[in-house]
Amino acid sequence: MGSTAVEFKNPATATLLDAVKARRTIYGLKAESPVSDDVIESIVKDSVLHVPSSFNSQTSRVVLLLKEEHEKVWNIALQAMEGLVAAGALPKEAYESSTKPKLEAFRAAYGTVLFFVDYDALKDIKEKFAIYADKFDPFALESNAMSQYLVWTALTSEGFGANLQHYSPLIDAQIQSQWNLPASWKLDAQLVFGTPVSGPGEKAFAPIEDRFKVFGKSA
Repeated sequence: MGSTAVEFKNPATATLLDAVKARRTIYGLKAESPVSDDVIESIVKDSVLHVPSSFNSQTSRVVLLLKEEHEKVWNIALQAMEGLVAAGALPKEAYESSTKPKLEAFRAAYGTVLFFVDYDALKDIKEKFAIYADKFDPFALESNAMSQYLVWTALTSEGFGANLQHYSPLIDAQIQSQWNLPASWKLDAQLVFGTPVSGPGEKAFAPIEDRFKVFGKSA
């Protein structure tokens, strides 16, 4: 997928777009970090603080888990899946051959970022702007997705590999109980990260002509 070279007014723009292009899904991860835990914490905190939200509602809630605390997430997921096997809802063969190795690979990473939405924080704004009340939940998810993307991209820029997972609602109750989180925090996604031991898979791009149009451009 080629593009015409352009000269940006601010060189940081090219750096930002390079980071965007470098962010990929990587599953082969190990429990090592190329940076200090303080750097990771700073990335996540800045993302929570500065990602925009509709009407500045600030509904995203984020939990950073490292090392042994990170492993607990995937022990919870393994137990949940084993429960499905015991209940006959998941074939044991499929669990042993696919699901279990995948969850164990997540556990073998360095950390997990849990992304939540606090829908209770929208009560007042839904009353104040009743005409848009049905829009605020989707808006909150969009803001949360921006946080996920920013953290993922920034971690990639610092040398991590990462992949985004969605194991709700299977693990929600145990996650809230394990870390004593407010009931109003609804889990949306889990970003697994660590030092990459493999590269991303091949990524195919649909024709940009089918996905992008521009009008009014100067010659």
